[in-house]
Amino acid sequence: MSDEATPAVVPEPEKTESTAPPEAKSWQTKAGLGAVAVCAMIALFWPSSRGPRPAPPGMLVDAGGRPVPLATRSAPVTLVHFWATWCPPCIDEVPSIQRLEEDFDGNHNFSLIMIAVADDSDKVKSFLGDSFHNSLFDHEWKVTHSYGTRKLPETYLVVNGEIVETYIGATDWDQPKIRQQIEEAVETAQNSAG
Repeated sequence: MSDEATPAVVPEPEKTESTAPPEAKSWQTKAGLGAVAVCAMIALFWPSSRGPRPAPPGMLVDAGGRPVPLATRSAPVTLVHFWATWCPPCIDEVPSIQRLEEDFDGNHNFSLIMIAVADDSDKVKSFLGDSFHNSLFDHEWKVTHSYGTRKLPETYLVVNGEIVETYIGATDWDQPKIRQQIEEAVETAQNSAG
């Protein structure tokens, strides 16, 4: 008898191969990818239930290139509007947002801040004309991204420093429902101011 121990034989795990035909594997893969895509779309577009959140601060520049803190242009009720002259939906939206601004002209509880993103001040001035006075510029998307905006146009209704509504894409600012929402916010701000 030998003193050497006989190594234990460990059986190799059985190799299992899928018994599904190749067509079924392809269908299963496609169905799995489809389910992932549907879940991603639901997560992206599902309404947020987190409620109001603080509006991010930020430093922008005016047409002369001077730094301007965003807070200095804010009112108790502020529409922070991210747009650009190179964005076709933004161009289509501008007339209705200009009408909104005109309708609230003189109301110290409301302001519209139009932030031109990665845009040229001469182009913005030429396009906006008299409305150019409230334009600020975010050349590097810094403030724009801090709000969560990745595509233009996008607008935030900020009430007393908190974002209470987000309007994604081109918005018809003449819609009665939207006008009513803004008017109610302004009325509440006026009543709070005393």
